[in-house]
Amino acid sequence: MPTTINPHAAQPTSLAALGRSLWRHRQLVAQMIKREVAGRYKGSIMGLAWSFFNPVFMLMVYTFVFSEIFNARWGGDDSKTLFAVLLFVGLIVLNLFVEVLNRAPGLIVSNVNYVKKVVFPIEILPVVTMGAALFHGFISLVVLLSAFVLFNGYLHWTVIFIPVVLLPLVILITGLTWMLASLGVFLRDVGQSIVIITTVMMFLSPVFYPLTAVPERFRPIIMLNPLTFIIEQAREVLIWGHLPNWIGLGVYTLVAVTIAWAGYAWFQKTRKGFADVL
Repeated sequence: MPTTINPHAAQPTSLAALGRSLWRHRQLVAQMIKREVAGRYKGSIMGLAWSFFNPVFMLMVYTFVFSEIFNARWGGDDSKTLFAVLLFVGLIVLNLFVEVLNRAPGLIVSNVNYVKKVVFPIEILPVVTMGAALFHGFISLVVLLSAFVLFNGYLHWTVIFIPVVLLPLVILITGLTWMLASLGVFLRDVGQSIVIITTVMMFLSPVFYPLTAVPERFRPIIMLNPLTFIIEQAREVLIWGHLPNWIGLGVYTLVAVTIAWAGYAWFQKTRKGFADVL
């Protein structure tokens, strides 16, 4: 159950306080994630089955458009099935990023009752959104692995490292969500801006093309995209059967934790003004 919180009182900003809050409200977080996932398909005949058929359909469409119409090939390899699974890895990472961040600016605005009429630990809302996105990402991952087995007859044992590869990105996204959720209360234009930014980031990340296809002089720009490293590492462990870049993941994780803490601290510092603005 939610604990009693004064919406105008100063809130703790430490990572330890965040951990205590998430642990204390873990059952509430789980219930809200379940409700978030079920609510997306409420009233539909197929229900949660859509979470499986959507990625299958998108995989088929993207593969057809890029391999048949645009005649795209991955690094000179003519295999359409290889192109399909490589493309889908990028889409899984991209969709996780885009789905959460595009919703972030309206997260508090769309839950006014939690701020004004109900005493509620609103700091868990970005975590709930992240949890729901991870559920759909997991379903897409199951589709990907099933397709890989169907095409190749085996899985690389390195697939066990995919949670380790995705964890830094999850931390980063959650931190950015706290920040954007707060900014979205005070600056309503943030929502429109984020849609544009995430669209640009989609084309500036190696989702539809290999990193090697990017001219050398433009690669530093692509590498600055936080999606690039995670997409490349996900392909390494899922498709190529290579171990992840541990040093790179370590550095990425440190940066992600720092940004997550900054986003959480910003959210906690500014939340006392939410009720007045809303």
